[in-house]
Amino acid sequence: MKKIGLTGGIGSGKSFVAELFRRMGVPVFEADAEAKRLQQEDAELIAGMKKLFGEDIYLRDGSLDRKRVAAVAFGDKEKLAQLNALVHPAVRRAFERWLEQHKEMPLVLKEAAILFESGTDKGLDGVIVVSAPVELRIQRVMRRDGISREEVERRMKSQWPEEEKIRRAQHVITNDEKTLLLPQVSALKEKLSA
Repeated sequence: MKKIGLTGGIGSGKSFVAELFRRMGVPVFEADAEAKRLQQEDAELIAGMKKLFGEDIYLRDGSLDRKRVAAVAFGDKEKLAQLNALVHPAVRRAFERWLEQHKEMPLVLKEAAILFESGTDKGLDGVIVVSAPVELRIQRVMRRDGISREEVERRMKSQWPEEEKIRRAQHVITNDEKTLLLPQVSALKEKLSA
């Protein structure tokens, strides 16, 4: 089995690229979605979240107040590091279980926004970075999340610069709304499956 990471800065379109791979038959582990699920279901992680952010970080209906977590974590590097120290081990364990379920597959992807930043690129056979111009990324996130430019830029600062991700990656997919995505994804899937 070949295990390939898929990452890109906020608004790069990595989730869309992951969906294209999935439609081509490649199983995709979505680390960010799994982290959200675990923050709702994993008792140990929930206890840690409450200790870090306060008991009231979970709303009356039991859901996590994600906007408040983001506002605190993206404004405080130490809190963000503590949050990551709670979440990443839980996601890593979930990924190991997921790999066991897909052990017959020749190629799998692990999609994660902060793949390099969290060190979860280690143990993978390669990494794909989805690249897009900064201004396009900002506009996409503002539309998608209904947040201000300042908030998007603050979140971007918590991630590594795209240039650094590209330098460390083995493959780059350009998602600039000019270059066709499907041929890039298809060619890369063939190359990685060979």
